[in-house]
Amino acid sequence: MRITNIEGFNLSSPLERPFGWSNGWISARVVDLIKIETDEGITGWGEGYIGAGGSFVKQHFGDLLIGANPLNRNALWQAMYSRLHNGNNAGGFGGSAISAVDIALWDIAGKATGLSVSDLLGGRIRDKVAVYATGLYYTEGEFPTRLLDEARMYVELGFKGMKTKVGGLPIAEDVRRVAALREAIGDDIRLMIDANQAYPAAAAIRIGNLLADLDITWFEEPVNAKDVDAYLQVQAAVPMPVAGGENLRTRYEFKDFFARRAYDIAQPDVVNAGGITEMRNICMSANANGILVNPHVWGSPVMIAASLHLAPTIPPSPPAPHAPRPAEQEPVMEFDRTPSGIREGITAQPFDQQDGFLAVPTGPGLGVEIDESAVRRLAAS
Repeated sequence: MRITNIEGFNLSSPLERPFGWSNGWISARVVDLIKIETDEGITGWGEGYIGAGGSFVKQHFGDLLIGANPLNRNALWQAMYSRLHNGNNAGGFGGSAISAVDIALWDIAGKATGLSVSDLLGGRIRDKVAVYATGLYYTEGEFPTRLLDEARMYVELGFKGMKTKVGGLPIAEDVRRVAALREAIGDDIRLMIDANQAYPAAAAIRIGNLLADLDITWFEEPVNAKDVDAYLQVQAAVPMPVAGGENLRTRYEFKDFFARRAYDIAQPDVVNAGGITEMRNICMSANANGILVNPHVWGSPVMIAASLHLAPTIPPSPPAPHAPRPAEQEPVMEFDRTPSGIREGITAQPFDQQDGFLAVPTGPGLGVEIDESAVRRLAAS
């Protein structure tokens, strides 16, 4: 089998109501997908961060990929990484482009063998993955009615946890907002906060301690994503676990965070970290260091499926053979609930949770059927 063609799609779906977080607001959901075709008629789909789609892949990796055996994933991953490494370009768009190709190659490998990606990874430890609702962003006129109604809806849908944003308002206002959410959902639902790198360490410590009595399950990206010392400073001074890693690429950018135990929870993102191949390395490195892995997921069904195949292969941390608990010993995965015509519109059956869990796909490859006509419509919009 040989790769014959690579095509990229820059998808966009407008939002009826813009929403935001600490770093800005958006009025549309956007995703980059790639399709890799083979001479045997097997097609694989991959996803990368915006800007890391088909044109980037063709420019930097086209000569490596066209004509290559798509089943030789390790060699192709290393060739792509080596192409970027010497110029220090394996981070940013480069790491995400590698991710897009790698995910598509795993999809092809599964379809060629009739096996799911999780089977190719050695099989599942669990057949379903606990998920939490990501939503509760900043919107115009949201507080308190719209925000609290959204939170109560997640409880009614069966979610056992949800995540909201901090860092986009003055600290006192964000504290009031989070406190209202805790009161609305009760004490039995996990509540997480995500600052998206909003704070210097001192401010992160201040808000973390002001929220100390609200049983916050974790504090995500409190400071600059690559500032290990700031993470350690926050981690030592706040009562809740500290999480991060969604913006890092490859095991090399995670190395110091793991070695210095700067995370309580690692959140690698499969479309950033280097795809399924490299995210597996990152997850096992975290596991060996006693760091829980909760994958970051905020994209299309391609990304959701890739993450869903990885998460059930991650062992409990520490080993817990008797009914390990999600969010304490085994992974809990992010499940984005914000409006997205891409997430809901390019497969016949979008992912849906039941009682706070997502079932792992069992079909060949990623186990999702992409509607290419819908992809092309969204790419042309």
